[in-house]
Amino acid sequence: MIEGNRDERLAEAVALRASGEREKARQQLLALSADSPADAEVAYQTAWAHDVLGLEAEAVPFYELALADNGAGLSEKDRRGAFLGYGSTLRGLGRYSKAVEVFRRGAAEFPDDNALRTFSAMALYNVGEHHAAMRTLLEVIAGTSSDAGIQGYRAAIEHYAKDLDAVE
Repeated sequence: MIEGNRDERLAEAVALRASGEREKARQQLLALSADSPADAEVAYQTAWAHDVLGLEAEAVPFYELALADNGAGLSEKDRRGAFLGYGSTLRGLGRYSKAVEVFRRGAAEFPDDNALRTFSAMALYNVGEHHAAMRTLLEVIAGTSSDAGIQGYRAAIEHYAKDLDAVE
């Protein structure tokens, strides 16, 4: 057992992950998860530790625990990260429909989060919702690009994002 209280142990594990000691961080987070099995923040950090090591399948149950009750127990920043990480992990595992569901849950809470919207577009593409995927990406591009050419045509891009099949 690692010495220290929950907050100290969690901070140490996060620092290890950030400094590149990912496997050591994962081991510490697994131990902390065993001691605090219902702790959403610990679950999220444990999921993240698995993801950065390419252990996506092992991350899934930790993301599910972290997002139980729609992420109650997580800060807003961590809820955003959990929705993005979980949806992206599911997509990477080929669980496209479930990824779309997770991204929709995240977008319902954070409709202006362009990272969530962009990853959601990828999952929408994977389930054959090509129009929704393109609409989302066009809206993100029009709303975030500082490119003068994009901004010069922003109104047109936003117009066509609503209906790519529209003709004038």
